[in-house]
Amino acid sequence: MKTYRIATIPGDGIGKEVVPAGQKVMVALATSSESFRFEFENFDWGADFYRKHGVMMPDDGLNALRGKDAILFGSAGDPHVPDHITLWGLRLKICQGFDQYANVRPTRILPGIDSPLKRCKTEDLDWVIVRENSEGEYAGVGGRVHQGHPIEAATDVSMMTRAGVERIMRFAFKLAQSRPRKLLTVITKSNAQRHAMVMWDEIALQISKEFPDVTWDKELVDASTARMIDRPASLDTIVATNLHADILSDLAAALAGSLGIAPTANIDPERRYPSMFEPIHGSAFDIMGKGLANPIGTFWSVVMLLEHLGEFDASKRVMQALEQVTANPALHTSDLGGKATTAMVTDAVCGLLTAGLQRKAA
Repeated sequence: MKTYRIATIPGDGIGKEVVPAGQKVMVALATSSESFRFEFENFDWGADFYRKHGVMMPDDGLNALRGKDAILFGSAGDPHVPDHITLWGLRLKICQGFDQYANVRPTRILPGIDSPLKRCKTEDLDWVIVRENSEGEYAGVGGRVHQGHPIEAATDVSMMTRAGVERIMRFAFKLAQSRPRKLLTVITKSNAQRHAMVMWDEIALQISKEFPDVTWDKELVDASTARMIDRPASLDTIVATNLHADILSDLAAALAGSLGIAPTANIDPERRYPSMFEPIHGSAFDIMGKGLANPIGTFWSVVMLLEHLGEFDASKRVMQALEQVTANPALHTSDLGGKATTAMVTDAVCGLLTAGLQRKAA
């Protein structure tokens, strides 16, 4: 029997609620499998760790994660710790340290969930956003001088490399090629950003020649926000820079019903290091500890984790279970207009997975 070593990092806020929920679902799934099991190790890194030790995670923390098969992450963010410390000290330290350069965010309208796009058919919104996850606007290049003086200056430089753009474009084209519509939209802003984004466009054209069966187009990022609302069916796979995709994927999740349902995979496609899977909703301190967090985004992240491990049948089972749960309005959390708790949704998904085991035994 295969044993997968999984690191769990709840992080901050509701991450401490949804990651244990995700682990509970994985345990329920493993009980019905004769081919694999999970071995979990929890890491208490985050803002509480920072208050005790002055860092969000230990300096040698990456070494503790290096031998894992995957990482299940919650969130980073605390109202009492500056955001740039929580983000750069934990999530980005892992993403960049393990060169998880492909951030993949699927979005679609799940059964039973009401989209704000009233004219949109369910099948019209079925997207995957590919986010360059290692450089661009979040490269960390820049600085501040003369702080506190009238001549104070600050810079953040968007750094793009040919190697970085080529590999994310190739990843996006390959992903688009694997989907039924074989359709890719490249997001750009080369009309105003005349150096790096022009190179981005040029490399997109270059890589497109390797994938003649993929139909692709180019869209300015500002125009793409309107297109997502007005013509959702014209989109399928989308590739964008670190900042652009960060913003567009939140919009996509909202259009699909809620940020609470949206998953993320931070992937090292070459599998040199463990990849990390997380919901996109953030720490949501306003509902922390109230049992109101929607765990669906975490469960969908578990689906992506299982796909990455090659456990495709298991991933389908979890996806089918969470879709059955979202189809029931009585199991909608407050972000979806319902009154269900985190525990109710978790127990429902686990119950469906366990019921499948009982039917198999019968």
